[in-house]
Amino acid sequence: MLDIKLSKSSEEGLFPPQEFFNEQWKLYQKIVDNNYMGHHEIYSILRELLLGYFQQPFRMLDLGCGDASFTAQALLNSTITSYQGIDLSIPALEIAKDNMTKIQCDTTFTQGDFSQLVPELMLSQHNSFDIILSSFALHHLSLEQKDCIIGQMKNLLTSNGVFILIDVVRKEGEERETYLRRYLEDVQKYWCLLTPQEYLMVANHISSSDFPETHQTLDEISQKYNFTHFDCLYNNPLNATQFLCFYR
Repeated sequence: MLDIKLSKSSEEGLFPPQEFFNEQWKLYQKIVDNNYMGHHEIYSILRELLLGYFQQPFRMLDLGCGDASFTAQALLNSTITSYQGIDLSIPALEIAKDNMTKIQCDTTFTQGDFSQLVPELMLSQHNSFDIILSSFALHHLSLEQKDCIIGQMKNLLTSNGVFILIDVVRKEGEERETYLRRYLEDVQKYWCLLTPQEYLMVANHISSSDFPETHQTLDEISQKYNFTHFDCLYNNPLNATQFLCFYR
C-alpha cells in the first residue's frame, strides 16, 4: 500500500530526485511515527517469529527493504548470519546500510526492481534463504506477476524456509475500486495528523499503485506451488493488512 519509500510517482518528474525523495520520506516517516500502518504491532510479531521459529543460524532476503529500520530492530539478538536487501531507492538503501550496522551478520544491498532480480538470484545455486521477507511491496505488482514471483521465491527457500508477506489485502469479493474507496475513507478518518496536501499525496499514490489481492487468492497461490502451510499471524482491525507466512 503506502510504500512511499519505494514509489516512483509521476510527481517525481516535477522535482529534483533528492528533493522528491526528501518530501516522500518525510511523509513516510510521519505515517510510521504515528503507527498509521500498524508497523509496531506487525514488527513485534516478526520479531517473535524470528526469535522463536529460527533457533538455528539463518539467511534472509528482504524484497523492497526500504531503510530496513523496523527489520533491523526485529533482528536484534537473532541468529541471522546473512542479510540481503533489495530496493529501488538508492537513498533508502544508504540509510538501510546504516541501520543494519547494529546487526552482526554479513550484509548485501542491491538497487533494483525485485521482480526482475529474483529470477536472476535463481540462476545461482549458491542463493538460498531461510527467510524471504516482503513488506508492503508485493501489492504493486499485477496478479500474474505476484503468482510468478511467489513461485520463484519457493525455489529460493531452504527446505524449512518461510516466505513472509506483510501487505494490504482486499476483502473477499471486494473489487479494487471498492477497496480503494474504503481504504481512503479510513485514511481520512484515522490518519488525522496528515495535512490536506499530504492526504492528496497518499491518495494519489494508493489510487495509482495499489493492486492488492484477497486472502483467498494468496492462499490459492500457496496451494498452487505446494507450500506445506499458509498461515495468517495478523489481521489489522480495519481488515486491510495481513501478516502471512508461506511455509516451504
